[in-house]
Amino acid sequence: MSGRVLILGGTGEARRLATALVGEGVDTLSSLAGRVADPRLPPGEVRLGGFGGAAGLTAWLQAHPVRAMVDATHPFAATMTASAAAAADVTGVPLLRLQRPGWSAGPGDDWRWVDSLEDAAAAVAGFGSVFLSTGRKSLGAFAGLAARCLVRSVDPPEPPLPSRTAVVLARGPFTVEEELALLDEHGVDVVVTKDSGGPMTAAKLTAARERGVPVVLVRRPPLPPGVPVVATVEEALDWVRSR
Repeated sequence: MSGRVLILGGTGEARRLATALVGEGVDTLSSLAGRVADPRLPPGEVRLGGFGGAAGLTAWLQAHPVRAMVDATHPFAATMTASAAAAADVTGVPLLRLQRPGWSAGPGDDWRWVDSLEDAAAAVAGFGSVFLSTGRKSLGAFAGLAARCLVRSVDPPEPPLPSRTAVVLARGPFTVEEELALLDEHGVDVVVTKDSGGPMTAAKLTAARERGVPVVLVRRPPLPPGVPVVATVEEALDWVRSR
């Protein structure tokens, strides 16, 4: 079997894992979905584009054997995570899920948890200025909002969008000061986001707390059963070494 390790995902954890493995001389292939026009590429070989679901990934693994696969995709990339689990089950390729811990509310936070984007849209229907920080592919659920909506993304969002949408094109991470300025400039009175976890996008939560702005958080989808899960790159490195 090949000594190659396949890493799924363009997250910061995926890049750090690829950097460490390449630094140790491990043959590493990172697979990115290609949804961002100019993604940050990790070291080592990179593959852009999807596999075509579980069947496509299974066929790819059968044609390109690897010794291990690490699913380091975004916590809300549920379809890819399910495909990885199904393909690993068919091919016997060892699979690890690397997923950062979710966020936890602290003193002064006004967090309102919901189970879906549609529930989030219902939860903010009475607000006047909404910061939609859910990703540019998730905005269709909010298309019916009458409020002023702020959307920030790396690439222009695709319709449908709320009728009164202001778009800011920018790539993070952002500081708390930058997030405070954004909330103030647009008069934001509620923030909507997914429980992505990690420090890279947490500044907006701190800014919301400082301004007394409530945050509607969408819970993560459940993980497939039977797949080992770790929370840190270091744990993932130890697992790969043990293969």
